[in-house]
Amino acid sequence: MANTTFSDDTKLDLQGKNVDVEKYALSAAETREEEGGSQYLRAWSRKLLHLGVEARGIHPVPIEERTDRQFSKIFFIWLSSNFNILSFSAGTLGPVVYGLSLRDSCLVILFFNLLCAALPAYLTTWGPKLGLRQMCQARYSFGYYGVILPSILNLIGMTGFCILNGILGGQTISAVSDGRVSWSVGIVVITVVSLLISFCGYKVLNWYERVCWIPVLVIFVIALGVGGHHLSDPPPAEPATAVSILSFASTIAGFVITYAPLGSDFTIYMDPKVPSWKIFSWSYAGFLIPIVTIQCFGAAVANVAALIPAWEAGYADGNVGGLLQAMLEPTGGFGKFLTVLLSLSVTANMAMTMYSFCLNVQVFVPFLVVLPRYIFSLLATAIIIPLAIVGSHRFYSTLSNFLGIIGYWASAFGAVILLEHFVFRRNDPELYDVRQWNSPRKLPLGVAALASSIMSFGLVIPCMNQVWFVGPIAGRSGDIGFEVAFAVTAMLYLPFRWVERRVWGA
Repeated sequence: MANTTFSDDTKLDLQGKNVDVEKYALSAAETREEEGGSQYLRAWSRKLLHLGVEARGIHPVPIEERTDRQFSKIFFIWLSSNFNILSFSAGTLGPVVYGLSLRDSCLVILFFNLLCAALPAYLTTWGPKLGLRQMCQARYSFGYYGVILPSILNLIGMTGFCILNGILGGQTISAVSDGRVSWSVGIVVITVVSLLISFCGYKVLNWYERVCWIPVLVIFVIALGVGGHHLSDPPPAEPATAVSILSFASTIAGFVITYAPLGSDFTIYMDPKVPSWKIFSWSYAGFLIPIVTIQCFGAAVANVAALIPAWEAGYADGNVGGLLQAMLEPTGGFGKFLTVLLSLSVTANMAMTMYSFCLNVQVFVPFLVVLPRYIFSLLATAIIIPLAIVGSHRFYSTLSNFLGIIGYWASAFGAVILLEHFVFRRNDPELYDVRQWNSPRKLPLGVAALASSIMSFGLVIPCMNQVWFVGPIAGRSGDIGFEVAFAVTAMLYLPFRWVERRVWGA
C-alpha cells in the first residue's frame, strides 16, 4: 500500500478536510491490482470492512456522522479500562514503596484522583463538538509539526502502560499454573488477546468495554469475601511525611492524568447536541469509581500481606498476580479459574490503549494517514511483547518510576491545551477551523507550546523525587513535579502564545 500512486486530486484531498480513509484503503488495493500487484490486499480490506472493522484513522468525523447518542459508552470505556489489576497494583505502592498507612494511602488516592481525573474527563467533551482525535485537536496549539513531540511522548506513555498491563497479566497466568507457564508466555497471551480486540476498532471495543468489567467485579468481591477478615486490623505505620505523601500523590496523578492525550479519541462519533456536562459526568464517574475503589483495595491488601504467610509467599518479588492467587486460594480450583479471568482484566486497558496508539502513529508520521488504523495494532504488539518480557522481573521499580515521570509531561500538555481553549479560543468550538486540521500553514506554529512545555522542566527537574534522582526541592517537599509542570507551563504559554499569534497569525 505504501507504494501506491495516487492521482493529483487525491493528493490534494489528503491535505483537505474529511477524507474517507475506508475508501482509500479500498482504492489503494484496487490500484495495486491494476498495476499487477496481488489481489489479496483488496479482498482482505473488503472483508475486514464488511466485518465491521474500523479503518478510519485520524481524519475528522463529519458532523453528519456524529450521531451516537449512547453517551454511557464513555463511562464503560473508562470503567473497564481501570477495573483491573493494574489499578490494584498502583494502590499497593502507598504501603509498599512509600511506607504510608492505609488511611493516608486512601486519602491520597481519593483526593488526587478527584483532582486529576477532571482533566481527561473534560477533554472527552471535545470529541462530539470537533470530531477530532485528541492529538489532532492538539495541533491547534502545538502546530502540525510541533505536535509530533507530545505524540512521541504519548506513544511512550501508552506503550509503558501496555507493558505494565502485560507484565501483570503474565504474572497472574503464571501464578495460576504454579509456574508451569512462564511469565513470558503469559505476556504473549495477554497481548495477543488485546490485539484482537483493538484490531476491530470502535464498535467492537465499545461492546467489549461494556461487559468485561462485570466478571472482574465479581472476582474482587469474592476475593474480599474470602480474605476480607484479614483487612480489619491493619498494622500501625510510621507517621506520614510530606515527602512520602507527595511522592505517592505524584504516582497517583501519573496514573490518571495521562489519559488526557487520548480523551476525545472515544467520543468523536457522539452527537454534538448533547450537553457537555453529561459526557463529562459519565467520564468522570468512569475514572473515579474503578480507580479509587480498586486502588484503595490494593493498598488495604498490601498493608497486611506481610502478616499472612500465604499472601506473603505469593507476593514474593512484587508478584501481584501471585498475591491475588493466594487470596483466592481458599476457593480451590474455582479460585484458579477466577484468577485466569482476573488476568484477562488488563486486556480492556491494553485494547483501548492500542487503539489510541494507532492514531498517534499517524500524527507522529503524517504521511501514514492513508493507511488503515488497524495496521498499526500489529506494530504496537510487536513493540509491547519483547519490552514487557524484558521488564517483567523489575515490576515495582518500573511501575513507580514510569507513573511518576509520565505525569510531568501530561501535566504540561494539559496546561497548554486548556489555556489555548479558554483564553485564545474563548471556549468556542467555532474558533477551531476543522477544515484546516491537516494544513500546516493554517495551524499555529507551535513554538509557544513547545517552548513553554520544555522550559518548565527547568523547575520540574529540581522538584522530581524518583528512585534514580531526587531533586534539591523534592528532597524536602516530596515530588511536586506535576504541579510545577502545570503551573510554570501555564505562566509561560500566555505571553509566548500572544507573541506567536502576532508573528505567525494562526
